[in-house]
Amino acid sequence: MTNAIFPQTIFTTQRRFNDYGANDMLHGDLSEERLKREFGLKNISNVVDPYTLTRLTTFDNPQSRFSGVYDGAHRGGSVSVQECARLLFEEMQATSLPYAWVGSSRNLINQMIRHFQWSTGSDFHDFQLDAAYENKICSDNSIKSTKAVIRETINNLVDYVSKGYPQDKIYEFRKSIKPTILPKFNSLIFDKINGMGITVHDIHATKIEILTLDVSDGKWKAKVKFTGQDHFGLDNDDIRKQRFNQFQFFRIWFVLQRFHKFKKLNFRPFLTNMEAVINLEGKR
Repeated sequence: MTNAIFPQTIFTTQRRFNDYGANDMLHGDLSEERLKREFGLKNISNVVDPYTLTRLTTFDNPQSRFSGVYDGAHRGGSVSVQECARLLFEEMQATSLPYAWVGSSRNLINQMIRHFQWSTGSDFHDFQLDAAYENKICSDNSIKSTKAVIRETINNLVDYVSKGYPQDKIYEFRKSIKPTILPKFNSLIFDKINGMGITVHDIHATKIEILTLDVSDGKWKAKVKFTGQDHFGLDNDDIRKQRFNQFQFFRIWFVLQRFHKFKKLNFRPFLTNMEAVINLEGKR
């Protein structure tokens, strides 16, 4: 029997990494007519109308008691496309606050919005994101967590005589990991207020590797690396969902990303990369 040599990949998702062809990676592809007709995006902002490039006043704000007093006539001045975008990004930052007001990762959303505004689609990576990802993996102590089933698989199949893990049993990791819920930022409460629920939420692709596995004296220790990648972008299905469409933050995001009027400003969605190395151990 041959022992496995590490590092070695034990699991990858069917959804692939660097999927630039995904719908949520599109930008500047939708007209005003489609945004209004297909997605109901008529009232986007309380500050500026991106369709008419006009500043809004209290009389235009749909949330104001003065709304409609002048039959929808805009009383503010005209703005350029660039100024309109700047105002929308400022409003996007302001409307993100209710989603990110506790925890060490609460400032990530501000960084990612700025990245969306200025980095023309380049990948995003940050140590705070890695830390949040590691904490998400390590804090899941359920028996069906990915971490737990990896530990259980090693415990069941490690060979204490040859002091290793059999190469012909590597497939058992994928078999045991496949039915688990992979790490994602979707807790019922905390991820909705620490910023992770809107910056990442559901991780698009995941790879898991065992970096090292040491076996001795009836015990084993392993280092396991999780690599995750998500898309900071909204697709058509996202904005059709009430939980996105009803909130101004997401309406502004979708229009900045997808409205053809902003295409030349290059507000591209981007890949969000994260990784974490965790330690696991077990014994006979």
